Amino acid sequence: MVGIIMGSASDLNVMNEAAAVLQKLGVTYELNIVSAHRTPERMFEYAKSAHERGIRVIIAGAGGAAHLPGMVASLTALPVIGVPVKSSNSIDGWDSLLSIVQMPNGVPVATVALNAAQNAGILAAQILGTHDQELFKRLVAFKEELKTKVLKSVEELKA
Repeated sequence: MVGIIMGSASDLNVMNEAAAVLQKLGVTYELNIVSAHRTPERMFEYAKSAHERGIRVIIAGAGGAAHLPGMVASLTALPVIGVPVKSSNSIDGWDSLLSIVQMPNGVPVATVALNAAQNAGILAAQILGTHDQELFKRLVAFKEELKTKVLKSVEELKA
């Protein structure tokens, strides 16, 4: 199971992309709003109890100062994937990206591109797929679909 969290409801359009790809791959997930700045106690409780609730990977999306992924990673031994979100208060997304990717040694956060929640979902599934052969097979098929789509575009371009 994957926990998908975000700093505010305004991040939902981006973070739904992670949920969509996980659903396509047959991976269960929960979706929640957990603000590092406005509800720090909720964030602590979420991160500390995630493993006990069956969460195996956390995807955390945040814009602006984007402390959520790093703070969650500091509170759990679970892998955390950060999604920098270009929000209304963002400096073109750079503040979010740098806040997530520039973590100190000992507190890693895997970080995807700006607004790339779909990649975060795929990465979470790949992490889980290392110990789940059926999920691994679905991931192989997913990658094959991507290849087929590109090859179809090549043929259409030639025509």
